[in-house]
Amino acid sequence: MIPAKPLPQNLAQRYAGWRATTYSENRGWYRRLATEGQRPLAMVIACCDSRVNVTSIFGAEQGEFFIHRNIANLVPPFAPDGDHHGTSAAVEYAVQVLHVPHLIVLGHSNCGGVQSCYDMCAGQAPDLEENATFVGRWMEILRPGFDALSDGAEADRRTAFEHQAVRISLENLMTFPFIAAAVEEGDLALHGLWTDIGEGGLMMYDGLTDRFTALG
Repeated sequence: MIPAKPLPQNLAQRYAGWRATTYSENRGWYRRLATEGQRPLAMVIACCDSRVNVTSIFGAEQGEFFIHRNIANLVPPFAPDGDHHGTSAAVEYAVQVLHVPHLIVLGHSNCGGVQSCYDMCAGQAPDLEENATFVGRWMEILRPGFDALSDGAEADRRTAFEHQAVRISLENLMTFPFIAAAVEEGDLALHGLWTDIGEGGLMMYDGLTDRFTALG
């Protein structure tokens, strides 16, 4: 038997409120979304962190973004080994089936996943070195970025490591042959962003200068 339980009452009530207001007032639009299929403007690879609200940041409506979330918004290198690859599958679907014109990697401040990787690389989290931990093995994707960090204040290094998560993901995206081809043909543009949760800021990665600069 699968031990699934009913939703908590507060979530059930929120659904009922949404159904009676937002859905009811926009019923035709929702039905059009259902029948016409999705044509997203972009794919966004974001962190699972509940504080990162992708659609809110960009004022996006339902159907505009194809969103994939994982720990620390990481993209692994292309590895067609017949194993299970959730992020790679999402990327493949977005680019080859939905033909999104933009692919955004969105990092953020105070990222717990990046913090875990920082501690692991610094030898302060031996539990994450164990093969049994999914988080530790996933964060190995980011480990090369630790050696590239400059000396400085601890807080600055951690922010720089969050930037590295975006940079390494963009580099790994280009190892996918179909992405490299789409970029080369001008059918796909890659973008790297980092948002400051507390300040509401947004920084954009410039591949030519290898720097993050404030947007707006």
